[in-house]
Amino acid sequence: MNFMKAMWPTMNIWQHADSLVKNGQIVIDRAAGSAHPKVPEFVYPLDYGYIEGTQGGDGEGVDVWVGSSPVTAVTAIACTIDPYKNNAELKLFWRCEPGEIALIERFYAPQPQAALLVPRPGSVGGN
Repeated sequence: MNFMKAMWPTMNIWQHADSLVKNGQIVIDRAAGSAHPKVPEFVYPLDYGYIEGTQGGDGEGVDVWVGSSPVTAVTAIACTIDPYKNNAELKLFWRCEPGEIALIERFYAPQPQAALLVPRPGSVGGN
């Protein structure tokens, strides 16, 4: 068993999320300022993409928002439920400052999908 696998049982969800991003490759498929491909009135406030080689709730890569914080960590997680797609997903907020997290919350607010945001305790934007 390699070292990381031996460590998994002692890691919390935030450490697992950090590891997922740090050990993967982020692919930005929707740059900040670009419109949603199906709903053009929804404009992405930050870079948005997925982690290559992972699998999220929609069968595609785990979704990730990318912010500008110098802290290289997942600073929040959003759980979304989309009644049109009939799915639920997890979205990681990588290096997002509190103001950037607020922008993402405003992005989701008018959408039909519901989002529950969980800030990382004790981090940038956390409790």
